[in-house]
Order: sequence, then structure tokens, then C-alpha cells
Amino acid sequence: MDWQLPERFEYESHQVAWGALGDGPPAVVIHGSPFSSVEWRRIVPWLARYRKIYYYDMLGFGDSAKPDMDILHSTQNQLLTALIHHWGIQRPAVVAHDFGGSAALRAHLLNGVEYSSLMLVDPVAISPQGSALVQAAKAHQQIFTGLPAYIHEAILRAYIGAAIKRQLSEAEMRLYLNPWLGDEGKQAFWRQIAQMDDTYSQEVEHRYGEIRCPVAILWGEQDEFIPLNDGKELARRIPEASFTVIPNAKHLVQEDAPEAIVAAVLDFWQRFC
Repeated sequence: MDWQLPERFEYESHQVAWGALGDGPPAVVIHGSPFSSVEWRRIVPWLARYRKIYYYDMLGFGDSAKPDMDILHSTQNQLLTALIHHWGIQRPAVVAHDFGGSAALRAHLLNGVEYSSLMLVDPVAISPQGSALVQAAKAHQQIFTGLPAYIHEAILRAYIGAAIKRQLSEAEMRLYLNPWLGDEGKQAFWRQIAQMDDTYSQEVEHRYGEIRCPVAILWGEQDEFIPLNDGKELARRIPEASFTVIPNAKHLVQEDAPEAIVAAVLDFWQRFC
């Protein structure tokens, strides 16, 4: 589908892009880093046959504003809380990926946002975290932000490609690349990479036993960003959480196996909400 985010929400003087599709009980899908809501483009139309699906680009990502500020820690769970209030919805079903999973967990446990259910797809939830690229960028942010444009794009292509088992077409790759190109995009990319640290998870991971809704966890079997063992440990810490491994998929399961996510979400919703 032609992915559009036609609406804008002002959060602390910054514009956040969002959209909605379908009718019925509310559900929210949340993307991860360094991606955008475009990762849900092949999944939302199917889910929207059963519910009204809200989607958005997190502050600092995609079509949303890219301010020079900390956009990874308390910002994203507070933004999610504000958006749910703005949309006027209560107890949405939430499907969240990567740092979107962290935002959803934090909004629930720290901000008191209630969900009818929570599905986590390869979430950032167990510390310690951080790939070799993340560690290098944290230590040398100025060097990375000063890279020539063609080197920056080459690193982006390799980084995004490492999250996906299958080969993206050039048009598909461009959907993920374009928000990070140009001077603003380059600065924003390395800024959010450098902000990644364990604090995001450590503030809540000792409280996973307090989650107040049914939880399902999906994990790409060949995820090289967050190891499969982290998924197993997360499932152990959340009472009665289901854990499903998606074969032939890496971190961005939305690209490798969108049909598996659709099937798992619809089954989960039918059983629990």
C-alpha cells in the first residue's frame, strides 16, 4: 500500500506524524529503531479488517520531527501516553517492535497506561544491550556525524540489511534509508544511536512481573541485533507470557515474515481481547 501518515500531533512543540486505518476496537502498532512506521505497511491493512489501527513515527524517526534532544529514554513512553490520550482511546491492544516494545513496556509500568493485550516483537527489554556499531557511535559520535554522505549511506544500508534475512529491493531499502539522509537525517541517526543505553530497560525490567494484561512475544530465530536468549529470558520474567520463534527471520520480522505476525496477532486477539 501507499504508506501515508496524514495527521500531525504536537508534542512539546515538535510535530509527530501519525495515521489510522480501519474500524472497531482500538489497537496501536509501534515501530523500532532505526526504522519507522513503514515497517508495518504490509501488516496494518490486514489487522485493520478487525480493529482500528493507529500507527505513528516516534519522535526523531521517519516523518516526525528530529529535534536535537534525548529522544530514546522517557520521551517515547511519554509520547505514547500523550498520543493515546489525544486519540481518546482506552485499553488499546498494542503490538510493538524493538524500542517500540520498550516504549510500550515503560508506558504501562511507569505511566500507568492500560492495554487489553500486548504483543512484543523482538523488543529491547533485557540488558545489557548494544551492538558493536552502537558502542562505537556512543564513543565517537562526532566522528560518525562527520562522515561523508556516501559513507554514511553505505553504513545505513549495511545496518538495515543486517536486520533482515531476505534481500530488500532498492525501492524497499529507500523506505528505510530516506529519513536518515541529508544533513538533518544524518545528525538524527547518529544522535539516536549514541543515546542507546541500558537505562531504558533497567528502569523497568525488574517490574515485568507486574504487567497487567496478556502478553505474547514473537522472536526472529536468526535475530543478530537482540539474541534469541534475551527473548526466552523476557518470557521467563513475564508470568504466563507466550513465546513464539519465527523461523527464517532476523530482527525485522515485519519484512521477513509479515504473514507470521498477522496470524499470531489475530490469533492472540481472538483468544484474549
